[in-house]
Amino acid sequence: MDFMVLIQVLDSALRLAVPLLFCSLAGLFSERAGIFDIGLEGKILIAAFFSAATASVSGSVWVGLFFGISASMLFSLLHGLASITFRGNQLISGVAINFLAAGITVLIGQSWFKLGGRTPSLSGNARFSEITFPFSDSVSSVPIIGPIYSELLSGHTALAYFAILMVPISWYILFRTRFGLRLRAVGENPAAVDTAGISVVQLRYLAVIICGLLCGLAGAYLATGLAAGFVKDMSAGRGFIALAALIFAKWRPWHVLYATLLFGLLEAISNRFQNIEILGIILPTQLMQALPYILTVIILAGFVGKATPPLAGGVPYIKE
Repeated sequence: MDFMVLIQVLDSALRLAVPLLFCSLAGLFSERAGIFDIGLEGKILIAAFFSAATASVSGSVWVGLFFGISASMLFSLLHGLASITFRGNQLISGVAINFLAAGITVLIGQSWFKLGGRTPSLSGNARFSEITFPFSDSVSSVPIIGPIYSELLSGHTALAYFAILMVPISWYILFRTRFGLRLRAVGENPAAVDTAGISVVQLRYLAVIICGLLCGLAGAYLATGLAAGFVKDMSAGRGFIALAALIFAKWRPWHVLYATLLFGLLEAISNRFQNIEILGIILPTQLMQALPYILTVIILAGFVGKATPPLAGGVPYIKE
């Protein structure tokens, strides 16, 4: 593998990791507050559809972003209503959201556009454009540094750079602010937080709202940044992969970045190299394409070390 091919693979890995990173950080806020959210997949899907659909109709990607985030936050509040207010089973609520999103996107998409659930192809102002760094063309011929600067670091959308920025922001919010301390305490011992006169319900709703916002960004990037429109089930299990990355990272923001980049790299490798020969054995294309999902199963099966979730995670709080 020459250097330019390596740069291209890493560039693709970064692009593919962005929706996973947004989604994993969404799950981080929700689960740190004690709300397990298996419905990340559904929120990505509904955000991707409404961002692409409204961007197509309005011709503005920013309008699409607004409606994509709004749809995701609505689904997130629905999950909060079921699991916080009505104290329902959080896993069942998440699964229901996934099914609801999968059905609604196809139904509304076919009703609006008559394209089998797809949206029209996006172009121009209906898509996020790439941001080119200053002097990218002039330094591109410089050995090593040029390709890294002009090919790997430059040429991504605003949402991609914002996703990276959200990692230190999330770390600071969770570990250096009073709000973050209270949020983490709610996920560990909500009774103690309640005793201190702080509303457990309010904090958990704030967490699911933040979760909806970040999932909305993931879905919008998927449909209007990474792709040029919405297609049926385009989330393709990214919500579940994001959950696996979150477990792999042990609910820590910086480790979430590394985990999602790893998943992005595996997907980039599977897309770039359909057949790889190892010790004289040619790995089939299907195996290469399944690499991210195989790693997901390995992580969820517990082969990557013990990961202890927040103690009150998944348990509805009942005030005594």
